[in-house]
Formats: sequence, structure tokens, C-alpha cells
Amino acid sequence: MNRKIVQLGYGKMGKVVLEDLLRTADFDELVVADAGPNFRSEIAAIQDPRVKAVALDVDDKPALLALMKGAAVVVELLPIRFTMQVAQAAVEAGVHLISSVFIIDWSIRDPAGIQRQQEQMAEIDRVARQKGLTVLKEFGMDPGLDLIVAGQTIRQLDEVKVLYTYGAGFPEHRLATANPIGYKFTWSIVDTMYSYAIPGSVVRNGAKHEVPSDGMFSSGNWHILDLKEMGGPLECFVNGDGATLATLFPAIAGSATTLGRFICRRPGHAAFWEKMVKSGFVRAEPVKVRGVDVVPAEFCAALLGSQAQFHYGVGERDVALIRADARGTKGGKPVRTIGQLVDYRDLATGHTAMQRTVAYPMSIGAQMIMNGRISRRGIVEPSQVPYEPFVAALRERGLDITIRTESWTGGIEPGAA
Repeated sequence: MNRKIVQLGYGKMGKVVLEDLLRTADFDELVVADAGPNFRSEIAAIQDPRVKAVALDVDDKPALLALMKGAAVVVELLPIRFTMQVAQAAVEAGVHLISSVFIIDWSIRDPAGIQRQQEQMAEIDRVARQKGLTVLKEFGMDPGLDLIVAGQTIRQLDEVKVLYTYGAGFPEHRLATANPIGYKFTWSIVDTMYSYAIPGSVVRNGAKHEVPSDGMFSSGNWHILDLKEMGGPLECFVNGDGATLATLFPAIAGSATTLGRFICRRPGHAAFWEKMVKSGFVRAEPVKVRGVDVVPAEFCAALLGSQAQFHYGVGERDVALIRADARGTKGGKPVRTIGQLVDYRDLATGHTAMQRTVAYPMSIGAQMIMNGRISRRGIVEPSQVPYEPFVAALRERGLDITIRTESWTGGIEPGAA
């Protein structure tokens, strides 16, 4: 059996993925490809003859295809602007792929671009099915763990009327006032900026309510979730199209009338970022500055990223929160089920909660593809991955999902603990 793994990307998440693969995976060869200046010396320092470093320009398609061919699985950890072309190359090369992000680039917002990407996705799915390949997408923290937790909460009920999902990373409570914006970054800052200007929607009592691209932080589009384990209240914002939950979970499509997907931040986030978004600071369209094209979102990312106050220091922890809230009936009685995973930075290793909750699912998913635990072909959603073996592997790495069930009074508002 082929036991070669190709890992594309050796950034913050990639380093932890590689570490976990080295510790837990059964492989013959592991090729790490990146374009960074120092990664080859870091890979050489591992001193494992099975692990090789390759400098790669992802836009060099022949080189990308040559690297992929013969692999059991490709683990993709690149910026989202590369994911579509990597997925296309993977099915052309005849290899399985796992990615932590959406294949569709959320910074592309023109109708023609959106249509083109949808057509490309359909073709990737068609070719993957034809060749017997798995393309496992969105298999990180959010998206990823949020849908896995949601799937388990749904399975506790006979009928689902309400489903809310949450995926969020933010500073631990004591760092809430550590800088002017009450936030520190653990993943791509520019992608964070872009994510703050994505249109979304929620479904309430069967009616779909659209949230415009500049409206995520506006009044009425967010709510408070007050969890004691988080040290206080969180502001929760619409994150993507809530209606897609009925597509991702066909079992609830005929019964669920209220749906929403959210991210969470410490109090004050909405007040600051509503002004920034509405003032154009996270736009993708360039503006002229002394004759030079400057992308506002990239400027903001560079400015914030250049300051130590927006990064985690020694002894400082981030929090990852994954939560699903399903309400409906069980045995004819109104029941509410809440699934939750909470993780903090591991100060012993230095790994952030974001790294752990993205990298561990990626490593586990890659290994499940290799050992046949994931046998579905074509484009595969996190909700379609076998739950028990995945959660068992997650638990071995110190991450645990809790499920609790209680009576439901019939309310549909999000946020109640």
C-alpha cells in the first residue's frame, strides 16, 4: 500500500500537523512543500530520513502535479486563494486531498467569479468520483469541528427545529483588555480581515434574513452568549450562510425552521469593527496611495501584524470554542442538546488552541483517508466523516467533545446558556 504523504504549507498550522503526523501516522515518506526561506533547514533539523523538504511555487502547475503524483494523500495548508487550483491539481494527479478551508475563495465576490468557482467545484467533484478520490474540505476548526459537533447534537434528537453552530478563537478572559481591540491573532490576519466583510444569513421561523457584506457587526445581526466557562459574555456574529446547515445535514432539512452559524469575540468587538468595515478598511479593492495600489485589508493586516501587542506572548493563552445548539423533540418531548469543545493554548508546547483545533483534525483526517476509515468519494463534508473513530483520535490528543441534553421550553432565540 502506498504510504506517501505530501504536505503543502509549513506555516503556523503546518508545523503542528507535521509534528502530529510524525508522532502518530504510519507512512514511508512525507514531503513538505513550501516557499518560505527557512523551512528546509527546519525540516532538516528533524533528522528523520522519511521527511523531505521541497521548495515549491504553487502556481507552477507541472511542478505541483509532479510532486503530488504517487502520494496517498495531499494535506493542503495554503492560503485560501490557492485551494481551488490545488484541488484541481489533486484530482488531475489522481490523489486524495484534505484541506482545512473552503475551496471557494471568499474574497471573490463578483457574480461571474462566484459562478466560475461553483462550476469548478462541480467538476472537481465529478472527476474525483470518477477516479475514486476523496476531497475532504473544510476539515479544520471552523469550518470543520463545528460541523462535526453539530452532527452529533442532531443525532441525539428525533426531529430538529432549531440549529445554531459556533466556532471561535479569541484571547482568554484576562487578556480582554491587553490591547485597544481586545483581540490577538492566531491565524492569517489578512484572511481575518476579509472574513469580516462576507455576506451571511440566518433563517428564523422559515424566513431567510440576509446580512450584507458590511453588516456582520451591525445591531440586530449579533447576539450575546454568556458562558461561565468563558469568564463572561461573548458577542456572536453571523458567519456565513445559515441555510447551508439544512444542506449539510439532510436529516433536518424537512423540519428545521431556524438556522444560524456564528463566530464569537469578547465584548467591544462589534463597536470597533462595525466602524472599520463600514469605513472600507477591510475591502479587497485597491485604492491609490501616492500613485501606488494599496489593498485596504492587506494594509490593516500588515499594520496590526507588525505590532507585538496583537500577538500572543509567553504565558498568554488563546481559547478555541466550538459549540452546537440543537432544539427539537426526542420521544415526543421537547429537548435541547448542546455539544461543546473548549481548548486553551498548551503552554508546555507553545501550541495555540487554534493550532491544536485545526492541525489535529487535519492529521486525523489524512490518516483516516489513508487507512480507509473515510471511504466516501468526491467532495466530502466534515459532517460526512465517521464520528466515533474521529472523536476517539481527537480525545487521544487531549481534545474532548461534551454533549448534554435538557428539556426545551420552545424558545428559538440564540444565546441562552
